[in-house]
Amino acid sequence: MKIGVKILGSKTPQRYAVRRAVLAAQSALGMEYPDLLIDISEVRDLVEIEKITPVFIYPSLIVNDRLVCVGRFPRKDEIIVWFQQALES
Repeated sequence: MKIGVKILGSKTPQRYAVRRAVLAAQSALGMEYPDLLIDISEVRDLVEIEKITPVFIYPSLIVNDRLVCVGRFPRKDEIIVWFQQALES
């Protein structure tokens, strides 16, 4: 099982915080989905971010090509739900 995740953000500390939440969600799902792989990429370029969302001051998150969070820091429990939805579809 593999989930593709893109973290959109122009600032390193913001991307790092979202990455930590993504990894925490992956860890929490580890018992239920032991073979779960999360492919994390970061979109740093403002032009590329603006193609997806007009919000680039704060981070955004894409799960399996679906924009799930815009302009805020997602919580671990939210990310878990988005991962479960991605695995079900």
